[in-house]
Amino acid sequence: MPAQAVVPQPDAVLPTEPAAASVEEDIIGRVLQRLDVSLEPRLREAVAAVVIEQTRSLEARLREQVESALRQCVAEAVAEELAVHHAAQVAS
Repeated sequence: MPAQAVVPQPDAVLPTEPAAASVEEDIIGRVLQRLDVSLEPRLREAVAAVVIEQTRSLEARLREQVESALRQCVAEAVAEELAVHHAAQVAS
């Protein structure tokens, strides 16, 4: 059921300043309690989504970097082995 707006009546008595401040503090306190309950799960979901997105992005970049490093290491190892093999053939 939707909340109905409170419309002050023309003959309504306005609260005094200290009473109004107390009502304001009570309302602020209740609003903050509601925020604590509803905001934390939403923030967790939002942070989790960002972490997953960044992890996926990082995974692709890491894969590229590892692949590049591996190719470079293999190329260097093969070149060194060919040089050793070639030097051994020349010496024979």
